[in-house]
Amino acid sequence: MGFTIDDRDKAILREMQADASITNASLAKKIGLSASACLARTDNLIKTGVIKQFTAIVDEHKLGIEMFAYALINLVSMKPESIAAFMEYVNGCPQIQECYTITGSNDYLLKIVSTSNYAYEAFTLSLAANPVVASVETLVVLGVKKWTTAFPVDLADSKKDPADAKKEGK
Repeated sequence: MGFTIDDRDKAILREMQADASITNASLAKKIGLSASACLARTDNLIKTGVIKQFTAIVDEHKLGIEMFAYALINLVSMKPESIAAFMEYVNGCPQIQECYTITGSNDYLLKIVSTSNYAYEAFTLSLAANPVVASVETLVVLGVKKWTTAFPVDLADSKKDPADAKKEGK
């Protein structure tokens, strides 16, 4: 990483993930720093790329998006030209929210949103007709039980060797 994230930085990250529109003055007060020190730390988190961007989270239902699905995709070939053609297709489809290269018996996992089952069916038929796509298996989301955009900022601390923690008396 090249720099260290301390407890104050983690506090900034927690607060900003909960509400990115928080003012610097309010953030500084919440985490117990002066406004100038808080701003310097926030600027450093941005400059080092820890904070990638600020964004608004939209209520999908108010936009008419009523269906979520995950699609397991296998390509005909994993040759660079097939992958490039597939990625061009993926990047051109706004209903594909996320695309992951995965291990196991499938090549990719897509998160797809749609306004209805019918719209999703049409999209899936288009996806399956793509000449580089060998198969599409859909997993329809029936309900969301947990959803967050916040990353656990203390997770990196758990990478420590348990033997080291024992030496530290933990």
